[in-house]
Amino acid sequence: MRYSLAACLVTLMVASSLTSASASTAATCRDVDAPVTVLGHREVVHGTLCTPVAGAATVQVLIPGSTYNSSYWDFPDGRHSFRAAQNAAGIATFAVDRLGTGRSSRPLAVTLTAFAQADAMHQVVRGLRAGAYGPRFSRVVIGGHSLGAAIAVVEAGTYRDVDGVLLTGMTHRVNPAGVAAAFANFRPANVDPKFGLLHPLGYLTTAPGTRYASFHAPGEFVPDVMRLEEATKDVFSPAEATDGLGVAVLLPYSLLIDVPVMTAVGSRDAAVCGLLATDCSTSETLHAAEAPYFRGPLRAYALPGYGHSINLAPDARDYYSAVSSWVLEEVGR
Repeated sequence: MRYSLAACLVTLMVASSLTSASASTAATCRDVDAPVTVLGHREVVHGTLCTPVAGAATVQVLIPGSTYNSSYWDFPDGRHSFRAAQNAAGIATFAVDRLGTGRSSRPLAVTLTAFAQADAMHQVVRGLRAGAYGPRFSRVVIGGHSLGAAIAVVEAGTYRDVDGVLLTGMTHRVNPAGVAAAFANFRPANVDPKFGLLHPLGYLTTAPGTRYASFHAPGEFVPDVMRLEEATKDVFSPAEATDGLGVAVLLPYSLLIDVPVMTAVGSRDAAVCGLLATDCSTSETLHAAEAPYFRGPLRAYALPGYGHSINLAPDARDYYSAVSSWVLEEVGR
């Protein structure tokens, strides 16, 4: 059956969990090179700003985790687009490449700390409020996955400039064995065929063929997703992981956050869940574990049976919908 363009647009705007392929017409997207000054140097944060066709007052700044870039939020398989789901719910998104990744600047790896990344994100937040990249937004949610979530905590706690905080793949108690297993799969990026010998020194990526074990197990193994994982993987600086993933660093900043917070993890995330870490078995146990670390209202969501990178889970649409509902109810459209 063929639908008219108008009917398609109406359908897309009311659906809260659509794929990238079907929701692409519900938003207008533009590439943005946001100038920032970090540690005295001019850099560029590249991102994609997508605004619903009806407009939006609220925007989510989306920061990817280590070895990911902005494609994590709008995965090119046509089935896993957190970005498109938020746009379809009436919320704008600005999915960024962290400094050092994607089409953003590549500073010296040793200088690229989580605090430097948070400073860059603060400048991006100011730009979004001022209309520096096109639309002017009155409400900003800063969100991140894993390392990106840690950067979001530091930014929100330091600058107190956002209206909500979304944290995925991060809790305040990590699983040492799970983190060690993931770090065992990291290699210098310039010895990886995807990046080559000319890639700047000091950055790390995952060894070929290890991303399922590091980020998805024990969730379902989907061959085409894993192929795209390898094709779109990126890098990170050890410096940003060292100061961004330590509880001693995060705790002072999370306790300064007094705006609404949502935390979302896979219930089987080996990096942050387990007997020696956080009880992620249900949304209720996750909430109980994380609520003491924030001053603002907290909502928790545990995606059953999946590992670390929940954006790419087979049933990720349930999580996308939970996030958009939280934003609309706690922050506003």
